[in-house]
Amino acid sequence: MNKLDKTTIICRCEEISYEEVEEVIEHGGRTFDDVKRLTRCGMGPCQAKICTGLVANIIHEHTALPLSEIPLQRMRMPLSPIKLEILATNSTAFSAVKSVLDEVEIEDGKVR
Repeated sequence: MNKLDKTTIICRCEEISYEEVEEVIEHGGRTFDDVKRLTRCGMGPCQAKICTGLVANIIHEHTALPLSEIPLQRMRMPLSPIKLEILATNSTAFSAVKSVLDEVEIEDGKVR
């Protein structure tokens, strides 16, 4: 990868520069999620589709970690809007409300 200028924008959505990503790495950041937590990189409308590779390359350049050992960002379930009325009345009329626990198997009181 070519050496980027410190002012080069790495995350277009959140306007995070190369220098900001570099600063996180200098303070011990070694994953995309480390950079994300401290800068909001990857939290914009594209959800890190553009900046993931750039951040991984910057981490690789500064730490010499192989790209294969730099984990991808943590993905979360997409959200959908829910009317306040449904939440306030504890209504079950909106069956599309999904809990993260719906995907977890529980046996004998333990999560599997």
